[in-house]
Amino acid sequence: MSAISFEFYPPKTDEQQAQLQRAASRLARLSPEYVSVTFGAGGSTLSYTPETVAMLRKDHGLDAAPHLSCVGGTRAELAGLLDVYRAHGCRRIVALRGDLPSGMASPGEFRYASDLIEFIRARHGDHFRIEVGCYPEVHPQADDAFSDLAHFQRKVDAGADAAITQYFYNADAYFRFVDDARRLGIAIPIVPGIMPISNFSQLRRFSEQCGAEIPRWMQRRFIAFGDDVASIRDFAADTVAVLCRRLLDAGAPGLHFYTLNLAKPTLAVLERLGPR
Repeated sequence: MSAISFEFYPPKTDEQQAQLQRAASRLARLSPEYVSVTFGAGGSTLSYTPETVAMLRKDHGLDAAPHLSCVGGTRAELAGLLDVYRAHGCRRIVALRGDLPSGMASPGEFRYASDLIEFIRARHGDHFRIEVGCYPEVHPQADDAFSDLAHFQRKVDAGADAAITQYFYNADAYFRFVDDARRLGIAIPIVPGIMPISNFSQLRRFSEQCGAEIPRWMQRRFIAFGDDVASIRDFAADTVAVLCRRLLDAGAPGLHFYTLNLAKPTLAVLERLGPR
């Protein structure tokens, strides 16, 4: 199998901390290329992300890459975070625009992820490998698919080294997106973001917010299972594993799993894919 990586979010409570420790311990055994840690805009988890990055590196030996978002942060705050991450030994950053939290009036001093990337490059040169986000099914706030691709190209031109997609369940959307990007001259790796399914109701809420399409046949099958938890779990893992196999067989450079700080759903998918 190609390289794999995992995304975690910073825990806020002791219970969440214990859950993350369990998940990280189990997933670390798979020797991921790296793990990423999400960033809470507007200071909601501003201090939790550096702490989580440090913990994953120290306690689990993982190459932890922090997310950095434009939203809500001043240049001074972001510069300080970059210095902290460099001191921790981080060589990778996931640079994102981020979504404006409800009630926040100002997006911060950077408007676009491309501005943030230029800022990172100006301060730290090539020290950090910069990953960015992209949207095979089009960003929900984009005017159209072509303007969304143009935003992606600006991030690449600003210095992005690789991209991670929003999750999707339609492999053809990914293939078409990659083909369109290559026609524009975008040559960086575009790694599929994979969302294992642990809770269909939760997944449906996430998908409505981020614009990821859940195919109708999948929705109807989940509904048909009713309260049959075992069948739902098996169907979810089988479906996502088939998607991953199709992506890898077609040449996807790796897989980035959105774990939601849970190990079991991701492990169930990887077990079905077979030995790495």
